[in-house]
Amino acid sequence: MKIDFDGVQAFVTVAELGGFNKAAHQLHITQTALTRRVQKLEAYLGLKLFDRTTRSVSLTPIGRDFLQQARAIVSDMTVAVERLKDLSQSGRGHFTLACVPTMASHMLPNLIRHYAKAQPDNRIRLLDASSHEVRESVLSGKAEMGIAINGEVHADLVETPLFDDPLMFICRDTHPLHAKKSVTWTDMRDAELIVVSGFMATRIFMDYQLAKRGIRLNGNYEVQHHATAINLVAAGVGCAILPSSTLLDGDRPHIRKIPLIGPVVKRKVALIQRKNVSLSPAAQAFFDIIQKQYFPAPKKLLRKKK
Repeated sequence: MKIDFDGVQAFVTVAELGGFNKAAHQLHITQTALTRRVQKLEAYLGLKLFDRTTRSVSLTPIGRDFLQQARAIVSDMTVAVERLKDLSQSGRGHFTLACVPTMASHMLPNLIRHYAKAQPDNRIRLLDASSHEVRESVLSGKAEMGIAINGEVHADLVETPLFDDPLMFICRDTHPLHAKKSVTWTDMRDAELIVVSGFMATRIFMDYQLAKRGIRLNGNYEVQHHATAINLVAAGVGCAILPSSTLLDGDRPHIRKIPLIGPVVKRKVALIQRKNVSLSPAAQAFFDIIQKQYFPAPKKLLRKKK
């Protein structure tokens, strides 16, 4: 049998107010219900805590000895519950977010600014990871949520698309194609291309989408990171095919970011969460900011678990 906190609270209230009638009124329960709580506690302890007569109630010697400890139990529980209620209502605390690097520079700064303004005392621990690693971090509980490229399907995860991230043609303002409003895949057959490694999610996604359409492009240079490709383009070494999110408008004044068409190939950026797992108050506050920014209409991402 587990000790009943309600019984301890009832005992303390009766002892402090000197009677069952006043204590019942204080706890907003009937006197009968209060009596049952005290009797249940006494039965659990195997000890009598009160001496009762028709006119008065007084503590037994055992009851007097127990009262100080019982007060501490009630006080500690009250403080703990109020603290949790405060955390829940204010969204205070800390949480871990796993995110692919391109999104860390593309969408996170704005989200974090809003979050810091709303929750100035909170801390976000950010895990830079590949899309696969983001999912593994969320599955294992290392991160409460993640932002990754939509792709792998897992039965224990919920993936909510946030926005489309189209592939773009990236070149210097001296490149022969720099003045075009859009570039076709055919336009790039003879281009000096910089491509990311075949192990990168962007490359795997691009190759798969192009193969479906019978398009094959060969790169002159292969790099491991999007930033490296952009730096080479800036130095005048070739051009690149990269997701739009890798280069923010105005970041590099001498680099052009031109839409690729025929066909338009785009990846989806998704919010990753564990299915049927509640978020901490701090993570829920961040979740609410994402929902407000990307789904201002009534559409909901994932219902809060009560």
